[in-house]
Amino acid sequence: MTALLPDRETRRSAAEVSHDLRHRRPLVLLAGLAGVLAAGGTLVVCLAVGVAGWFLTDAGAHGAPRDGLQTGALAWLMAHGSGVRVDGVLVTVVPLGITLVCAWATWRTAHRLGDSVSGHGPDADRIADGERDWTVLVAGLVFTAGYVGTAVLAGTLASTPSTGPDLLRVVLWAVVLCVLCGVPAIAAGSGRASVWGAGLPPSVVATAATCRSVLTTWAWVCLAFFLGALVLDFGTALNLVSQLGTDGAGTALLVLVSLVLAPNATLFSGSYLLGPGFTVGVRTIVSPAEVTVGALPVFPMLAALPDSGPTPGWTPWLVGLPPVVAALGVARAQRRRPTLRYEEGALHGCGGGMLAGAAFGVLVSLAGGAVGPGRMTDVGPLVGSTMVHAITAFGIGGLIGGLAMTWWQRRSSVAAA
Repeated sequence: MTALLPDRETRRSAAEVSHDLRHRRPLVLLAGLAGVLAAGGTLVVCLAVGVAGWFLTDAGAHGAPRDGLQTGALAWLMAHGSGVRVDGVLVTVVPLGITLVCAWATWRTAHRLGDSVSGHGPDADRIADGERDWTVLVAGLVFTAGYVGTAVLAGTLASTPSTGPDLLRVVLWAVVLCVLCGVPAIAAGSGRASVWGAGLPPSVVATAATCRSVLTTWAWVCLAFFLGALVLDFGTALNLVSQLGTDGAGTALLVLVSLVLAPNATLFSGSYLLGPGFTVGVRTIVSPAEVTVGALPVFPMLAALPDSGPTPGWTPWLVGLPPVVAALGVARAQRRRPTLRYEEGALHGCGGGMLAGAAFGVLVSLAGGAVGPGRMTDVGPLVGSTMVHAITAFGIGGLIGGLAMTWWQRRSSVAAA
């Protein structure tokens, strides 16, 4: 009779059983709901801000709450590349601040989804032995379907013949967002990413980490440069606000719009520091070597632009900043993954820097677009030239930083020995 009872090694406590069940929840159901939640969460926030903005502008004297809801939904769709028509004028610029919030929400929701379905499929030992695991793929597809379905529904309800958002671009952006943020988060949350990453060559992991370090360091430098330029001419920004004649609520909404567009301005600053610069209208250019601008809209963020005309003698030297920043980013990454071989330091630094330059070029391509009629249909960085300059500058700076850090680590290793 006692032979039928499980021994002590095979017995499982109620807590262990509950923990196992929490990680074996229905995959398809959870993935679909997670996709809807990832899209719907940020959409609801935009809708709430739209209604609040409608009420604050004129205390609800004109229009109806649905107008605020439509504005919030269109802002969310624009963050997914839809574009929109305002009084017959096509506006295609993407508010990257909202896009970043959507990407963060997608990552967080997908990471929790990965943890919830981590018990599905083979375990780590069987995956390491080469057994196929479809858990991340199936969860990612269903998650993407939920996100895309929500986006299409929002676009269908919010679009009118006068606004005309491009739903095809919304679907494309939603799929790319889920592939770049959702699927990796599911893999990380389910533990598959660590298992798969263990099989990658160390050089690939080190190069990817270097790329991330260079890109994040450069982003912070570009943001600081933009904020510094805005602070130096803050009086002009206040003057532009006074020209708009907004009250306290209107000024708060103006600040919110500026925050939403701050990532765009950061990418514009990066293109400026790299040398090619950007345009703020047809036949205009803003670069360290030349500044030619005409009449501009009354918008406070434009106070950060330099004055039109000859540039100071020190501005062309700003193009020396990107290689220095890349070298610092490589040094930060190599402190976490030290190497004593010069060829490895050069490979990780140069390869990671060039990858960061290519990634920055892709991001820059998302920053511009049409913001108004006439000459304002061409606003944005010079994408091709910026990418070439970024790959070159970050590659050279990364090579120097990788070799210098390797020399320092070899010297410290000899001293410690």
